[in-house]
Amino acid sequence: MEKMKGYLKKALAMTMAGVMVCGILTGCGSKTTETKAETTAGTTAETGAESAAGEASAEVKTIEDGVLKVAMECGYAPYNWTQPTDANGAVPISGSSDYAYGYDVMMAKYVAEKLGLELEIVKLDWDSLVPAVQSGTVDCVIAGQSITSDRLEMVDFTTPYYYASIITLVKADGPYAEAKGVSDLDGATCTSQLNTVWYDTCIPQIPNVNQLPAQESAPAMLVALNAGKCDVVVTDMPTGMAAMVAYPDFKLLDFSGTEDDYEVSEEEINIGISVKKDSPLTAQLNEALKDLTSEDFDSMMEEAISVQPLSE
Repeated sequence: MEKMKGYLKKALAMTMAGVMVCGILTGCGSKTTETKAETTAGTTAETGAESAAGEASAEVKTIEDGVLKVAMECGYAPYNWTQPTDANGAVPISGSSDYAYGYDVMMAKYVAEKLGLELEIVKLDWDSLVPAVQSGTVDCVIAGQSITSDRLEMVDFTTPYYYASIITLVKADGPYAEAKGVSDLDGATCTSQLNTVWYDTCIPQIPNVNQLPAQESAPAMLVALNAGKCDVVVTDMPTGMAAMVAYPDFKLLDFSGTEDDYEVSEEEINIGISVKKDSPLTAQLNEALKDLTSEDFDSMMEEAISVQPLSE
């Protein structure tokens, strides 16, 4: 997460450094010449940073000039959630007194900073996210969306901003706690979140599965498992790790690296930012993301999991 903070505050740090040096040297009467030089350098750096940010934002066409409107559920930890304060750098939710935070908010802050834009978080239901992009209600969606072929028919995606492997959640004392692969889940009663690769692609691969109706949200599917309404929930690794914090009676089963894992495409486990079809914003977001590595993604996700509300 330190890398992330460095990225987000690089320009500000440079400016403040110049200002601090000016203040220190002004207090030393014997260094008038140096003080003037540092003041000039600080002013130049500040003007340059403001100019660069202004130029960047001027080049980016968004719904509202100078603002990046980003939609997410604000209820899908550790990707995004709602909280009552701005703790840990949370961002106000548009039209609400609440704040949003999580991995997606960290990423939204990062790309907005890179593009020289202010960030506005718009809270929407999962099924409303893609339509909001298509209609131009928001500029993009940063909400833990897999880059599926079905979604690619409706919206464009950036390069991945996270790589999420598929896992299985069960009760630690349940009948499938010792499963070593998908075939060991034979006959299980399962559910997951609607319109996800977990529900549409993975669960049908379980032999003789009893597939319950999809749940409207990630929290709802976890509640279903905890209440004993199902034996198995299929989700991704970050969601599973976050669930283990909230529900210590759960057990996380990871079949990756075995021959008995869920069969999914590379795209289906890649998480991207969705944008309106043929929008130049996609390329600009890709440019903003290009310096981040998978190690940066992992560090940010670990931070998000550590500060999610249920882990405090």
